[in-house]
Amino acid sequence: MNLFEQIREDYRAHGRDWTRPGFRAVAVHRFGVWRMSVRPKLLRAPLSLLYRFLFRRIRNRYGVELPYSVRLGRRVVFEHQSGIVVHGATEIGDDCIVRQNCTFGVRRLDDLDGAPRVGRGVDIGAGAVLLGRIKIGDGARIGANAVVLDDVPPGGLAVGVPAVIKPPRAPA
Repeated sequence: MNLFEQIREDYRAHGRDWTRPGFRAVAVHRFGVWRMSVRPKLLRAPLSLLYRFLFRRIRNRYGVELPYSVRLGRRVVFEHQSGIVVHGATEIGDDCIVRQNCTFGVRRLDDLDGAPRVGRGVDIGAGAVLLGRIKIGDGARIGANAVVLDDVPPGGLAVGVPAVIKPPRAPA
């Protein structure tokens, strides 16, 4: 999938509203990833300057820090702006929703690559904090203001500080 197809898909996922800060942050992220494929480095240099300018503008204006090194799935929606910090080693799967004031980060300074891996279709509540080398399973839900320090199984629910992991509900 090329850059414009990805951005078009993200545009649809964000309700076809190009003014939404979440869409703009994702579009700049996609551009940052794409520009790394430009060879030789001499041709990439002006694109890198543009990316750095746009990254800082998104971070400072909307409060969404989403570096190009994040492995971002398809149709990820940043529902609201402000206070979103994503560590560069984080992986976020397809069809996830991230709300305001969420942090995805490392837990220890001796493990700087130990960032969360978020599965597909995960719903992350406002103010949630995901720290360390944890895995959030597909379809899991993270409650508002939860501090998640342990793995969450697929379909599970994490709530509280520190988060209590509740197993998936049995089908009715």
